[in-house]
Amino acid sequence: MGNPMNRILKILPVFMLIILGGRAQESGPKDFIPKGYMEFETYFGDLNKDGQEDLVLLIKKTDTNNVVKNRFDKMVDRNRRGIIVLFKSKDGYRLADKNYDCFSSENEDGGVYFPPELSIDIRDGKMFIHYAHGRYGYWTYTFRYQNENFELIGFDASSNRGPIITKETSINFVAKKKLTKENTNENAEGGDEIFKETWNTIEIEKLLKLSEIKDFDELGMYHY
Repeated sequence: MGNPMNRILKILPVFMLIILGGRAQESGPKDFIPKGYMEFETYFGDLNKDGQEDLVLLIKKTDTNNVVKNRFDKMVDRNRRGIIVLFKSKDGYRLADKNYDCFSSENEDGGVYFPPELSIDIRDGKMFIHYAHGRYGYWTYTFRYQNENFELIGFDASSNRGPIITKETSINFVAKKKLTKENTNENAEGGDEIFKETWNTIEIEKLLKLSEIKDFDELGMYHY
């Protein structure tokens, strides 16, 4: 019989290769960020209803040519932003969807007001891309993972005048229905609006995929 210690020493490298090989196959979030981009914001939540904490990365391009002087003579980063959606798996993460340049910079010129603030919310297996625009209201795009893609299934918006809601819009692209609520109380001060509701059927051939959107600023939801 051979020396037991020699046998252990022979087997040990094999075990180390298995362990290290397994670790090498694990994919961390930063592995999915392409060259020339950086991580901007991170959001967690279950997007495919498997009980795992999936991950949404907002990324931002790092091209120095897009750092420019604005109308106030201040240097600002006008690089566009994008999104990477990762599903959690036993070996780390796997790519679910991506769109590297669909969001404008957070430093765009907002005109007489600041630019809308972009954020992501994950709940009920859906991803909500939300734009908050202070006293002017907000708008939100709802995506759900289906048919191997994240598809746009809903849109909601509120047009405000300070604390007063002037109009609310809700579109269900799956049901092909649109609800418009317009405030008819001209003396409303906020919270006392009186809404007139109008339902319409919209025409849509297929659901829009997240990966197909070139620019969220140009989507034009109000033509439905």
